[in-house]
Amino acid sequence: MEISSIIFYLIAAFILGMALMAVTAKQIFRSAIWLLFTLIGVASLYFWMEVEFIAAVQIVVYVGGIVVLIIFSIFLTEQASKDMPPPKPARKLAAALAVLLGLAFAGSLIWQYGFQPAGAAFDNEVSRIGEAMLRTDADGYALPFEAVSILLLAAMVGAIVIAIKHEKKPVPQAAEQEAPEAASPITETA
Repeated sequence: MEISSIIFYLIAAFILGMALMAVTAKQIFRSAIWLLFTLIGVASLYFWMEVEFIAAVQIVVYVGGIVVLIIFSIFLTEQASKDMPPPKPARKLAAALAVLLGLAFAGSLIWQYGFQPAGAAFDNEVSRIGEAMLRTDADGYALPFEAVSILLLAAMVGAIVIAIKHEKKPVPQAAEQEAPEAASPITETA
């Protein structure tokens, strides 16, 4: 087995382990931290594939943007140290079925196609990727790029709306309303 394959399997095991920790953590803040490590693992997989631009975008957008926004939202809602309620048995069964169906689907794809190397090398020039992201024609990705920025803006506005604390004004009691008006503090001297 080559060292490249060993590195791939180590990165894949790291990603799967961190993802498992993210979905099984009892506290939502810890779950967000495990998600952070999962996304860093995905970025390292992109570095391993020698697609440095996509790895940098992964770190900037997901690690630096999405996860920080999630953690910011958690702190604003003051739910960081509280344990999440245990999942219902029906939800556990649905999750187990989803995992089994995902494994069966991945296994069927591997059984059908196997691991075959690609015929042509991947063109990962940053200039070509940049031009494709800024083009507005059918081959460009400017519209999805802007849609993601609107999604991030909507997530930030949603986090702020959730975090706004509504102050409850004390209701005056009837006795306080009927109190006689106090005399003016300024008195005239004769």
